[in-house]
Amino acid sequence: MNTAPITADRDVAYHTQLDAQLVEAVGDIKLLGLTSWPAALQAPFLASVARGQPVLPQVDYPKLDFGETRQALAKISDRCDPSHPLGQYVQRSAQSWDLAAGLLESLGTAAVDGYSVQLYGAPEQPLPGHGPSTREAARHFIQIAQELDHELLAPEEQVPVSATALMLQLQSDLDAFFESRIIQVQLDPDLISKAAAGPTRIRLRTSARFSAYDRAQLFHHEALVHSLTALNGREQPHLPSLALSSPRVTATQEGLATFAEQITGSIDIERLKRISLRTEAIAMAREGADFIQVFRYFCDAGQNHEESFASAQRVFRGVPTVGGAAFTKDTVYLRGLVSVHTFFRHMLAEDRLQICRWLFAGKMSLTDAIEFAPLFEEGILRPPRWLPHWVSRANGLAGMLAFSLFANRIRMDQLAAE
Repeated sequence: MNTAPITADRDVAYHTQLDAQLVEAVGDIKLLGLTSWPAALQAPFLASVARGQPVLPQVDYPKLDFGETRQALAKISDRCDPSHPLGQYVQRSAQSWDLAAGLLESLGTAAVDGYSVQLYGAPEQPLPGHGPSTREAARHFIQIAQELDHELLAPEEQVPVSATALMLQLQSDLDAFFESRIIQVQLDPDLISKAAAGPTRIRLRTSARFSAYDRAQLFHHEALVHSLTALNGREQPHLPSLALSSPRVTATQEGLATFAEQITGSIDIERLKRISLRTEAIAMAREGADFIQVFRYFCDAGQNHEESFASAQRVFRGVPTVGGAAFTKDTVYLRGLVSVHTFFRHMLAEDRLQICRWLFAGKMSLTDAIEFAPLFEEGILRPPRWLPHWVSRANGLAGMLAFSLFANRIRMDQLAAE
């Protein structure tokens, strides 16, 4: 183990250079963009369903070669000092991007499944603390939703608004938070999903309809976690890669974003149901269900045909539609939520809530936030320029977490005994 001060200028400068090389090397690795389906595939498939003779979609993926990129990543990884927190971070990031490059080189084949599991995990993976599997947790939430969703949805929450109306509402929310036009909300007629977010842009599918919960989820989940961490990452002078969505931080990013929904009261049972249905669908596909069977699974769960197609295509991104393989990214939502919630509670118990705020200084993992603590304390890494209100208000956050710590110690049979 290197005993030299981690703040030595030469060590910081050395790994800053490697991180800059990493950012340059991975510019063409657009994992989600290159695995996503063209919007034009939806109409022919739904037409075949309407005829009563559904036809498996055929997706033409590009043939990609990241040989030079992977060689560059290997050199960067080899040059890192793993005993230094910056070196360990850059090395882990390089290895993660290499897996992503391997996945993209395998598009259209079942090999994508193996890379996907290495990057995102699988439905059978246990939750933190040796708990139930992600799939078991998903089935639990699906069952609850089936029992309660109609009772818990208030009438005003079921009134949809157009994409144009939501665009105006969400733009107003964001301009007020950032006190300027930092993030632009736009309509996109070719988007398959209802919404998509980047550092400075949130797109809404023009034909989609949105609920009040959708507005809150887009604000707290997409804008004030995904976009905000990218914007804060751009402020880092020594680790520009903290602005990138490295595959290795996906579980933390999605967990943090879903936790933000939870702690702000922006998540409803239908949202948990959608997340859980995707996990179950991924498990089905890996067990052999084809695209049509997974599509019907979503339909039977209450989604309309357009939503079911969008959900099913998330499961089959990059893999053959005949079954036996899946793109497993959507398993990270539940696992990430439990991980982040547990992390925040531990930080509260150890009087280290400051580390939770540092999570927003860029796109990093929970482990990164802990290992970066000395670098934040000594000014090498900058604290987040922007923070969601629920994080910056320490007393409120601590109160909510303290209650959850206490509530988790009370069993239902104890309550019944009262």
